Amino acid sequence: MSIAQAAAKAMLSDALLQDSSGIYRINHLELELPLDKVIKYVSVGLPLMLVCMAFAREISLGPQISCFPPSNFTVKQAGYVDTYCWDSLMHHEFDGDGNFEERSLWVHKMFPYSLLAMAILMYLPALIWRQLVTPTLGSDLLFIIDELDKSYNRSVRLAQSILDMQQNTKNPLTFQAELQSKGNLIWEVAKRKRYFEYPLLERYMQCKQKSYFLVSMLFLRGFLLLTFMTSACLYLAYFHLSALLQDEFNCFVRTGMLRDQNWIPELVQCKMIGQLVFQVISVVNGAIYLLLGPIVLFSIIRLFVWDTSFISVYEVLPALDLINRRRLGCPLNDLNVLLLFLRANVSHLKSY
Repeated sequence: MSIAQAAAKAMLSDALLQDSSGIYRINHLELELPLDKVIKYVSVGLPLMLVCMAFAREISLGPQISCFPPSNFTVKQAGYVDTYCWDSLMHHEFDGDGNFEERSLWVHKMFPYSLLAMAILMYLPALIWRQLVTPTLGSDLLFIIDELDKSYNRSVRLAQSILDMQQNTKNPLTFQAELQSKGNLIWEVAKRKRYFEYPLLERYMQCKQKSYFLVSMLFLRGFLLLTFMTSACLYLAYFHLSALLQDEFNCFVRTGMLRDQNWIPELVQCKMIGQLVFQVISVVNGAIYLLLGPIVLFSIIRLFVWDTSFISVYEVLPALDLINRRRLGCPLNDLNVLLLFLRANVSHLKSY
């Protein structure tokens, strides 16, 4: 055996991949696309950060209003008016006919809680994906990754068989011509040694072309995100306009035991001092959601295009020939989604 042949055989032996634990792989697989992860972190994390700022300001400053009671009120009475008017948060006025009207301003008080509800709604699509899709997706990815690595190993073993045939031939100089003329014999050797006994991976991926569960769940996730973002932007615009148009209100304080106290005025003028901060928060949150909208649309539109750059690397393997045979067809199926996730999990593919 020549030194070159020994070196080639050693290199092929070293190229064989070692089997790794499936449990370790499935626990470290990326089951969310990188772009979807960014959208989730921003859409959920932003309102949570802003609600923390709003609650911190409310806790540190107390009632977010400043009322102007009569000058004969004591400090405790003035503090009571501030607390009472902030708890009720009702605007009172007389109409043109002299009738007493009241209007609730609780949208200003509930703004921090609405941000919290917004964060929960933005997390809902990711939660649905995690509960309904992640188990199936993890199993599919683990199977395909294992089969791709096994196909690579089979190809290396086939190359080893060809090398053994070259070493055993009587005339190494004419081996290339014999190899081309005896292609069927080599294939029979591969079948006998079970290198490509059954194209399971290719059949599996063809079946995924007829499945639409993953792609429909991705569409659902994007649709829910767009719906919630649109609703959030409309609510923030409503809050911003309402805060811009009215940051002062009349509070009716002659209630309860004070109803018969004629020296106490019926209405006390109050001003909401935290509206500027809330307006800035609403503008920031709405602007970020408007910027996220096109990104969510892009995450949906990319499903209409095949991502074949990843799988084209494996087209050199005899066990996988989807692209060359033009079997891809319409990209709206689970196979295209799996190719996107395989690209995101390329670090787990030793054969890549």
